[in-house]
Amino acid sequence: MRKSIISAVIAAVPTIAVAQSAVDAYTLSTSDLRGTARFMSMAGAFGALGGDLSTLTQNPAGIGVYRSSEVGVTLDINMTSSRTNSGTGIGSVDKTHVYCNNFGYIGTTILGNETMPTFSWGASYNRAASFDRTFRGGIGALETSMSNYVANFSQGYSTEVLGETQNYNPFQDSKADWMSIMAYNSFLISPSGPNGAYNGLWVPGTTYGNASYSTRERGYVDEYSINFGGNIMNTLYWGVGFGITDINMTQDTFYDEELTDADVYNKQDNVITPGNAYYALRNHSNTSGSGFNMKFGVILKPVNELRLGLAIHTPTWYNLSTHYASTIDYSYGYNLDAQGNPTLDNNGQYYSDDAYYDWRMKSPWRLIASAAGVIGGRFIVSADYEYKAFNNMSVSVPDPEVGYGDYEKDEWVSEDVKAYYKPTNTLRIGAEYRVTPQFSIRAGYSHSTTSVDKSYDEGARGCYVSTSGTNPSYTMNKGTDYITFGLGYRTGGFYIDAAYVYKKTSSTWHAFSSYEDPAANGAWTYAPRAALDNKNNNIVLSIGYKF
Repeated sequence: MRKSIISAVIAAVPTIAVAQSAVDAYTLSTSDLRGTARFMSMAGAFGALGGDLSTLTQNPAGIGVYRSSEVGVTLDINMTSSRTNSGTGIGSVDKTHVYCNNFGYIGTTILGNETMPTFSWGASYNRAASFDRTFRGGIGALETSMSNYVANFSQGYSTEVLGETQNYNPFQDSKADWMSIMAYNSFLISPSGPNGAYNGLWVPGTTYGNASYSTRERGYVDEYSINFGGNIMNTLYWGVGFGITDINMTQDTFYDEELTDADVYNKQDNVITPGNAYYALRNHSNTSGSGFNMKFGVILKPVNELRLGLAIHTPTWYNLSTHYASTIDYSYGYNLDAQGNPTLDNNGQYYSDDAYYDWRMKSPWRLIASAAGVIGGRFIVSADYEYKAFNNMSVSVPDPEVGYGDYEKDEWVSEDVKAYYKPTNTLRIGAEYRVTPQFSIRAGYSHSTTSVDKSYDEGARGCYVSTSGTNPSYTMNKGTDYITFGLGYRTGGFYIDAAYVYKKTSSTWHAFSSYEDPAANGAWTYAPRAALDNKNNNIVLSIGYKF
């Protein structure tokens, strides 16, 4: 559903209602703290240090620090816990996953001259993000219904347009919003007068309402990096990186409502009458594709005890394909007897055809500034600051006048991006102490500020959030924190590192956007929502060999 709820605007641009949204772009642009165990145990504060396989995806100048070649691999056990709290219902889900987090190779050539003593090249695989998340919960004492939200943005469509046949495909029949047609044929919305006016199930006389919801996300962003770098007089280290990303995300959502004394469709008499209502909306979507980015970095070592780093990541330019499908199951009881039990029923299911479309996305660009101190050859303390421009994301869609051979920027999504999101600031601090020449201990902390405008997270008046397809739900992420610890052991050219990483992300789940209801004299109606906390406990193990 798009941002405007003014019927004339919606009727003029119905095809956009099924395409991608700013929420989709944001979800696909998030990243995790992933890499080698040493890198993760210091909270990723490696921008000025280098000498680690993970620097290929952070500061490519880190490859210039190498004096020898290296090969390594990392395994990651990820235990996730999701907890929701709507104020009237609590839900929790726990999952465990195992990944190959990182592997790579660095080759170094000794050039034998004073200006550039070494030149290095390398290739690595790194899991930049995992979308594995499942949460569920319930909401009691509803004060509105998703059907009313749909009725609100469906104003202006004729019943002939909404009365499409089964298996509605939005790319074959683009005369109306996909969700409006689904809702009309499932009797979630009903005509309330001439000129395309509609009502939802919820009315002032509705005495009871509750809802339940669940979301399951799975998928990944994998990055394959090729880097080149060297050092100049053992003082200035430089690097250039090329990244190829592979992205795949699947999302299944469920939302249902049970209402008493609602306005339901009386199939026998073809009228709207008080009754009991139940419906369930299921959505399935999958987005996959690939992208390309570049990274540039330098590390300056003015003295042996100090290193300063700077890296710039271009946006990742993606070519993506998305598949949507949805169903609505419904059951309405009417002609209630003295005990409130229905004597007649209207039950059924309405479902869409599978919908496929291609689109392009530009992710945020990033800037990383770093500093590290080496004290006595045994103690390292390092800090990174990262700026990630979420408000710079953009989406392109096929030009309708040219077809799928050409793309144009989706200006509506760009406006939404700038309204909903702002740049994220991340601070990472890490430390390592070499207890013996072979054994080291490490620790770190990282904090990222929220990338979401507070007004949209809270559903403030006038802050309408657009979503895509027929899934009106969305999450708005708040800050993210990491606490990390680790151990390392080296003997000869072999090394083994272990890390424990704790991550906490707080979010708000919204069943649908809050909206202005003309039927309620323009009152701003707040949608059901729940606080969502995601916690990850990672055990990471890296082994490698330097030669």
